[in-house]
Amino acid sequence: MYKTYDTQVAKRFTIYNSLFLDLPFNDIYRTGTLLPILGTACQDGFQKGLTPKEIIAGFFDELMPESTPEQQSDLLFQMIQYVERQVVLFDSIEDAAYEKIHDLNGKGTIKALIDRTDNDNKREALIEKLKTFSVRLTLTAHPTQFYPGNVLAIITDLENAIRTDDIGKINSLLQQLGKTGFTKREKPTPYDEAISLIWFLENIFYESITDIMTRLLGSLNIPLHDWDNPGLLKVGFWPGGDRDGNPFVTHTITKQVAARLKKWVLKCYYKDVRKVRRRLTFKHVEEILINIERGLYATLFENNPVYQTKEQLLGDLLSAREGLIKYHEGLFLDVLDQFILKVKIFGFHFACMDMRQDSRKHDTLIEEIFELQGKKLEGTEDEQIAQIMSLTELPEIDSFQDPFNQEMLQSMGVIDSIQQESGEEIMNRYIISNCQSRKHLLEVFKLNLLSLGKDKENMPLDIVPLFETIDDLAEAPEIMASLYNMPEYKKHLEFRGNKQTIMLGFSDGTKDGGYLQANWSILRAKEEMTRVSRENGIEVVFFDGRGGPPARGGGNMHNFYASLGEKVENSEIQVTIQGQTISANYGKVASCTYNFEQLLSAGLENHLYVGADKNLNTEQRALIDELAGEAYESYKKFKSHPMFVPYLEHVTPLKYFGMTNIGSRPLKRGKGEGLKFEDLRAIPFVGSWAQMKQNIPGFYGVGAAVEVLEKKGKLGELQELYNNSLFFRALLGNSMQSLTKCFYPATAYLKQDKNYGEFWEIMHSEYLRSIEKLKQVSSMDELMGDNKVIKKSIEIRERIVLPLITVQQYAIQQILETGKTTEVLQRLILRSMFGIINAARNAA
Repeated sequence: MYKTYDTQVAKRFTIYNSLFLDLPFNDIYRTGTLLPILGTACQDGFQKGLTPKEIIAGFFDELMPESTPEQQSDLLFQMIQYVERQVVLFDSIEDAAYEKIHDLNGKGTIKALIDRTDNDNKREALIEKLKTFSVRLTLTAHPTQFYPGNVLAIITDLENAIRTDDIGKINSLLQQLGKTGFTKREKPTPYDEAISLIWFLENIFYESITDIMTRLLGSLNIPLHDWDNPGLLKVGFWPGGDRDGNPFVTHTITKQVAARLKKWVLKCYYKDVRKVRRRLTFKHVEEILINIERGLYATLFENNPVYQTKEQLLGDLLSAREGLIKYHEGLFLDVLDQFILKVKIFGFHFACMDMRQDSRKHDTLIEEIFELQGKKLEGTEDEQIAQIMSLTELPEIDSFQDPFNQEMLQSMGVIDSIQQESGEEIMNRYIISNCQSRKHLLEVFKLNLLSLGKDKENMPLDIVPLFETIDDLAEAPEIMASLYNMPEYKKHLEFRGNKQTIMLGFSDGTKDGGYLQANWSILRAKEEMTRVSRENGIEVVFFDGRGGPPARGGGNMHNFYASLGEKVENSEIQVTIQGQTISANYGKVASCTYNFEQLLSAGLENHLYVGADKNLNTEQRALIDELAGEAYESYKKFKSHPMFVPYLEHVTPLKYFGMTNIGSRPLKRGKGEGLKFEDLRAIPFVGSWAQMKQNIPGFYGVGAAVEVLEKKGKLGELQELYNNSLFFRALLGNSMQSLTKCFYPATAYLKQDKNYGEFWEIMHSEYLRSIEKLKQVSSMDELMGDNKVIKKSIEIRERIVLPLITVQQYAIQQILETGKTTEVLQRLILRSMFGIINAARNAA
């Protein structure tokens, strides 16, 4: 694969990149000619220990000695724009070669899984597991995708042109790219974010999921119409429902997004039924399909909802199916069955929305409810829970003084109407961020019971706690065990099929406890919550807030889910994806199909093949526990350094994340002045370290922990663990990827800074130590030596954006040295961010 990658991607990029020089734009030739010289100057300069300021100054002294500061800054902005377009070109070339650099029938694919199970006489066990299994990918509105929609469209067309080596079309698309702006003029609304992601539902997931299901069932000789687990593959959806720290998501937005989802899936059905009609032109069938087409048209465009539920549509389709079998020997039955399968999978909801809010907001709402009743919520947690559970009604919304509390109640109030309009699947979960106690979960349970559950025998809503910090993860099993034994909540779970979904926050867990401790704490919490759930007859489902980059729990998902072992409940895989991870891994039908299959295969293999490399023994667990504990202590010490928060606030581009117009959410959760670590969102936190090419959340403490165990004579045990445990290999592999994306020479000038010099040295020492120790543990000569294709991709991408990294650090260095932030320097930092993040694809 490495040679294929070199030919299909690396060499193609060199060839097509030269086309930029022929673009008919002002100064393009000068920019394109000078940019490689700057790139070389950056590489050589950092090797010689020069600062970004010295590199940029030397470049202008040599090539433009008479230039004014204005001319210099103009050229730097032109170079930023040029590099941004190089990144787009490289993305398109890599995407065009996707099928050639990935084995679409190899490990982790449906074909490989079925072949393996057939060889091992496990086909029946596979079919049985498929009847209840599910993979749910939840698309979030987290703002890490910098490309506006028109640029994404160009990328798609460019990829198609590159596939056929159509030089003329490639050239014209590069010209279009040169004239198309890359920045969004206005901050998107939550509704805008939803529209952007619905594009992926309509154009990618609708086809990809159906294709996987059709091939899977066909390979197992299961008729499509007999299949009764349409939720085997599904898509979750956070835009419009995720309120955590986003005051712009209102109940009105939620209703609009739900309506949009329904309308767009009906549009897909309308287009499909027209295609089906082209084949089924027979008596007793065609007239039914004509009526279906008319009914969908009336529902969509004439404000005449002929079809109000998916059951009505399925009823008519099954009538057509009956006629096709009875009168026409089932001719083209497969065409109709595939359409029926789509309706079963996507219903009238298209994707499953979640509502999410921070527990502290619910605390405030509950307190005002008691105030309005002339009472005060007080006493121990058990006493407060008793007070909350004794509530029999909610005050009128107009009586609340806090408009935010009014809005929260209105949000809960729209769930019923949304379910009535699009089916219960559209929104049947409420996620509680920062959940720290039984009280936090029961607040939401009772509030919704008095809202959505009012006048109903049972409440059609799952309450989902999200445990994030290290302490919360440790408390989570006891919290859940207590809830399972609470009569009122137990009765609710019985109605919901004795199934409890629990979300785990990799992002905030890593931010709180460092990389190793967060991942190990989550695995242990999963194992303990699996145990207490099984003891209470509850099927627990884990929903992983993994994000995209390794520092936020991302990385190789197949290895992660294939490594969990039998101590972790395996009924479903649920995971969040966001930003560039959506467009990079699920942005094309081929990549979406491949990555969806990888997840499905990982979950099924974990159930069917419980091997020695998945179940950690007592000694291995003790070793990881010791390693994670040492890493945690190292990270805690670093996090408590007096320069930690000031460095984030005043050195990194953290504050500029709020100026990028890429997402609707504010930079932090709190409203107060100044930066508080606990209020800081994981995305700008991780993203800021990524911009500095320091990637602290992805590795800090790993090297220090290995060193401590090595001094205890346990290096051999760690090496043996790495060889024998898939979980441990996947864990360290993600850290290696974070380290590979680091470039500390760009910020080495900070060594001389009187405020931050010592702090930088601490980071750099741990960076060097982590590289050395990971190479020792893995017995590799270089990081990612076992994954040279990804390593090569990272190297090329980092080389492309090295001028941007240098320019950004040049501006930061100027500000730190002069104490002055000019508009030009601020713009240089801000504009450099776009290319740096887009090149990394999963950096924040």
